[in-house]
Amino acid sequence: MAENKFSNEAAIARCVPMSRLQSVIGGKWKILILWYVAFYRVQRFGELMRRLDGITQSTLTKQLRELEQDGFLHREIYKEIPPRVEYTLTELGESFLPILEMMMTWSGRYLCPDYTNPYK
Repeated sequence: MAENKFSNEAAIARCVPMSRLQSVIGGKWKILILWYVAFYRVQRFGELMRRLDGITQSTLTKQLRELEQDGFLHREIYKEIPPRVEYTLTELGESFLPILEMMMTWSGRYLCPDYTNPYK
């Protein structure tokens, strides 16, 4: 599991399942990264950079690597010029989709009631 402030023993001791989940999706951009990869099925690095307005290249790289290390994303590197890298959800990432969809539904209902979801 990727190391971060939520993965130390004190944080995990509070509530193991929730602390473990928070250590995986706790990055500022991780939920959106998972959402876009899930919605579009395949995302290239540059596509994610354009969709995640305000993210830096180093932050995107770090969070993609952490999601890959935690088993949520698969990175496919194509040996061509220029190099092409594509990200897809793993089986574990796919199993997280119902939770992402419930989060989207809850947020639309309680935080953004006037929002029209273009992803349906």
